[in-house]
Amino acid sequence: MTDERTRRLLDARLAEEQAGHRLPSVAAGLVRRGDLVWSGGRGRIDGAGGPAPDADVQYRAGSITKTFIAVAVLQLRDEGRLDLSDPVGSHAEAGNASGLTVAQLLSHTSGLRAETAAPWWERTPGSSFGSLAQGSLGPDAQRLRAGWQYHYSNVGYALLGEVVTRLRGRPWHSVIADDLLAPLGMRRTTTRPQPPHATGFAVHPHADLLLPEPEHDAAAMAPAGQLWTTVGDLARWAGFLAGAPARPSLLGQATLAEMRKPAGVVDVPGQPWTLGYGLGLQLWNTGGRRSYGHTGSMPGFFGVLQIDAATGDAAIMLSNSTAPSGGQAFTDDLLRILAENDPPIRPEWRPSGVERDALALVGTWYWGPMAFLVSVSGGVLEFRPGGSAAPAFRFRREDDGSWTGLDGYFAGEPLRPVPGPGGRIVALDLASHTYTRVPYDGTAPVPGGVDPGGWRG
Repeated sequence: MTDERTRRLLDARLAEEQAGHRLPSVAAGLVRRGDLVWSGGRGRIDGAGGPAPDADVQYRAGSITKTFIAVAVLQLRDEGRLDLSDPVGSHAEAGNASGLTVAQLLSHTSGLRAETAAPWWERTPGSSFGSLAQGSLGPDAQRLRAGWQYHYSNVGYALLGEVVTRLRGRPWHSVIADDLLAPLGMRRTTTRPQPPHATGFAVHPHADLLLPEPEHDAAAMAPAGQLWTTVGDLARWAGFLAGAPARPSLLGQATLAEMRKPAGVVDVPGQPWTLGYGLGLQLWNTGGRRSYGHTGSMPGFFGVLQIDAATGDAAIMLSNSTAPSGGQAFTDDLLRILAENDPPIRPEWRPSGVERDALALVGTWYWGPMAFLVSVSGGVLEFRPGGSAAPAFRFRREDDGSWTGLDGYFAGEPLRPVPGPGGRIVALDLASHTYTRVPYDGTAPVPGGVDPGGWRG
């Protein structure tokens, strides 16, 4: 738990958010190592009356629902039931969207229309998937060339929900309840509101007045934003997405990392990217500091789930106002206050041992005349340019003992040790580049050979 001073700073920031943005109510929380270490609430969940919110009050999650759909799809992928490159039409009736891939829909790079043909689905009762497909997946469904750029599509996630339903043989929300919510103990996340829950309001832009917003079952569009949830339940979900060790392993760490890889970015000409999308997760780049999660909005509600990529700390905000609050700027502030006043303590380092063949790879290697320092820790090999502040190239060890690049230029590329006489490693082969123990080692298999005269003065 946070100390008293940190709690006062967080409570003050929460009060500023509620009053400054005229939110009927707002609930927030901070998560560290999968545990809710602070939570607070301001305002009244019924507008002018009712109780103040706490971590057990439901709010409509909006598009945070998409993170659950994405995990359900990736579970199917990890089980071998589908491939991310599959055309979605091979798993569900998808009309003119049939050729779009599962990965394109997950990452909003399919070019599919953003919203339904009509009416505004967020304020009107939904229809069957067949009706949705007939009206919104026809000849005009494609807005942009598939794979060309990021284009957010609520319709795309309705289609992914149908894929989950078809492959599991039961409704998507039943799959999520049984396979995700129950194992994580998320008992207060449902498809329709369960008391205590907040009422959704529009706040008059020029007067202190409230207008209740409609609540309904979005039916076929529900996978895009139907769930209701609480700060307490989202704390458990954040712990899972961050890979907290105390949480059930619903997905492997490699798949969680895959979700956080940028597949598309919001491209603003002349500006560095600040918002992107992975596989079911929004990605934020704030001055080079990365975080991930999702925002969610429906008429009467707005929320944010944000996880710091470096620390795994998470911030949650749920409010019952149509007009958004500070949103991610608010959760950014919560994470900053926590980090500045209660910094995370790194786990104690302990020697873990290194396989002998991996130990033979460490030390300095040369690509031509350029030095690279190779080290191994936690089973990961790091290839770092000598005397440079540039990030290291990382390689993971495969089950067969080989090494595969994780990121950067060498992502997916194999690193192969080259043995010399007696089995001693005399070179490293990396994407046809040869690294040797001394610059242009004449005894190693350097492509093109080495001038027999050697180095000259």
